[in-house]
Parts: sequence; structure tokens; C-alpha cells
Amino acid sequence: MATDEAAERALTTDQAARLLGVKPETVYAYVSRGLLRRRRGEDGRSSLFAADEVRRLAAKHARSAPAKGSTPSIETRLTSMTDGSLHYRGQDVAQLAGSVGFEAVVALLWTGSPDEPPSLSVPPATTKKAKAAIKPLAADARPCDLLPIVVAAAATADPLRYDVQPDTVMRTGCTLLAVLAEALPRIGAEPQPISRSEPPPLAARLWPALTSRPPTGEALRALDAAMVLLADHDLAASTMAARLAASTRAHPYAVVGAGLGVLAGPRHGAAAGLAHRFLRDTLRGGDPVGELSERLREGGGQAPGFGEDFYPGGDPRAARLLEILLGSDLPDDLRSTVVRLRDATADRPRIRPNVDFALAVLCHANEMVAGAGETVRAIARTAGWIAHALEEYREPPDRLRPTGIYTGARAGRSRTMNTYR
Repeated sequence: MATDEAAERALTTDQAARLLGVKPETVYAYVSRGLLRRRRGEDGRSSLFAADEVRRLAAKHARSAPAKGSTPSIETRLTSMTDGSLHYRGQDVAQLAGSVGFEAVVALLWTGSPDEPPSLSVPPATTKKAKAAIKPLAADARPCDLLPIVVAAAATADPLRYDVQPDTVMRTGCTLLAVLAEALPRIGAEPQPISRSEPPPLAARLWPALTSRPPTGEALRALDAAMVLLADHDLAASTMAARLAASTRAHPYAVVGAGLGVLAGPRHGAAAGLAHRFLRDTLRGGDPVGELSERLREGGGQAPGFGEDFYPGGDPRAARLLEILLGSDLPDDLRSTVVRLRDATADRPRIRPNVDFALAVLCHANEMVAGAGETVRAIARTAGWIAHALEEYREPPDRLRPTGIYTGARAGRSRTMNTYR
């Protein structure tokens, strides 16, 4: 009788796998890790598992496992997305954009206060080395493609780059932001310094790498506002890569390099380029709403530059940047296109323009080169990556090392392979 009851409470490997929501191979992985016990079936070959034990493990996984496709939560004091708004250390980013400069937001992210903006400067020798590194590629590359090379060259100019004390990391961050803006090939005139000791704002130094048009005051304010809006965005994929690098105690240059690598994905930073091409085609065709309709049809309800999953009510970064741009001297055809698309999506918040579209408007309005939007995003986000690195360097090293669940061939059961004699 007891034997029959025990057999009734035992599960086969396939039954246990279904209850746990995993593959049979994963069930054996749980056994090898001591999470489950098994016993042989009566045939001496099959495996049986205690039903109560399997149910307890399934319940534990349901409580602790993150949703499919998600990553473990990481505590941060930097950025939050709540009630449809984006905040840096509790301050509404839409309100910061246009009211304080990018340098003040760098200070806010790195120190918690915007009151003492850092001087974003770089040693001339570092800039010279970075320019020499990108020179062979400059004629054929977009500015955003050159950024990883600039970072790598700057790293070689810093023999003490593995010093990750907070003050040193912030100085390195200042160097990185400055060299990324200053080392890129110039197609416009250089800005004049504010004084002998104070360089021009970073937006002014970046401008001649993006366009040959002389900057107006309102154009520079729009670029600066875009950089404020793009400085951080919680644990985006590139920021997660940057924190992983910092967790291994990689130096800040490598942290930024890791972020740049992930930012290049078309589902991330490169989406700005797709939005730029959409706006270009729309301006040529003259039917912005029709063009959007066609892109939504082709994309199964998605179009480059429209919609943002994190903001069901619409992307507040886009709303703020478009507000600034529409308040400036835009070309008539561009203004009309922006207004028509904004109005057409006003009652459809899930397909309203996102920050990639707003960045494309900024680029088109100022005749910026291809890849300018991605460049602006990458340099602005460097400030956020350094802020996250500062947080991560304070944590125990290697804490973000995930553990895989092996589901391949079991040891001792690999197929016999033919060998050549």
C-alpha cells in the first residue's frame, strides 16, 4: 500500500519538466546542482522525482525568477520612470531640458547636485592621439562609427586608467566626454572659448562635427536640450552592458566601450538613424500621415520614430524636444510635417513620436550629417554610463555574473562521432 502511494506521488522526467516549465535536460541539470533528487524507476533506466519536491521547486521559481526576457532588478539612485515621466535623481528631465545645461546634468548624475558643473576638458595630447587613430577612416565613416576608436585611443593615453576611485572616475568621465566631442572630424567652424580657463559648452564643441552650418543660439540650445534628455534612461541594454563591465572592475574607458557596442543595435541607439531616414522619405513624399500609415502596415503596427513601450501615454522626452524645436525657426516643410504627424497621433499615445523622431527633426533642421543622431545619443549617454559605473564600482565585484542552466547533451550520453583515420 505504501509502495503504491509512493509511486502515485512520483513524477517521470517529462512530467516534472512540464510542471517546472523547462526542458527534460534542465531537470537533470537541477539534479546535478542538488535542487532535485531522483530515483531509478522499476525498469532500472528511467528516473522518477518526488511530486511534492518538484512542486516546491516550481513554486520557488515562480516567486523568484524574473519574467522571460527580463534581467534581475538592480538598485539605482540615478533614474526613474514613473507616471509617464523621466526623472534624474528625482528631478523631472523634461523640466531640466532647456532650463539647465548638459554640464549641470552631468554633475547631477555623478554627484547628486547640479550646482557645480564640471569642466569637461581633455589633455591636448589625448585629443591628438585620438585624431590620429581615426584619421585613416574619417573619410568613409559616420561620426558615430568613430566613437569606439576615439575611446580606445584615449584609454592608451591614460596609463593609470584602472584607478576606479570616484574622483578619478569623474575626471576620466570629463576627459571622455570632451575627447568624444573634440576628436571627431570638423566640417564646421570651431566655437570660441568662453575664457582662457573655461572651454565652450560641450554642445558647441560637438556642433562642428555634425554640420557645416554656423550655429544659432536657439540651435545650440536645442542640441544641448537633446543631450540632457538622452543622458540616461534607467537600465537600457547599453547601460546594463556598461554596469556589467564595471562589475568586473573594467576601467571607465572599457565601460563606455561596452556601452557603445550595445548602443549600435537597431533596437537601441541605431533606431535614431531609422527615424532619420523615415523623416527624409516623408519630406520627399509630401504625405507624412500616409507615409506613417505605410510604415505601420509594413512593421506590424510599429514604425521607426514612433511609440515607446516605457511610456504608454507618449514619450515625454520627445514632447519636450519637439516643443523646443517648434518654438525655433524650422523650415516650413519640416514644421508642417512635424505638426501633421504630431496631430495625427495625438489621440493614439502608443504611436506618438518618440525621442528618435525628435532627434531626427533636430538633425534635419540643421542639415546634419548621416549618423549625427546616433552620435548625439552616444555622447550624451556616456554621462549616464559613467554615473552607473560610479554606482557599480561601490558594489562587490562580479555581482552581476549570471549563471546559465545547461540544456545540452548530458555527460556520458553524447553521440558516437565518426573519426577519420
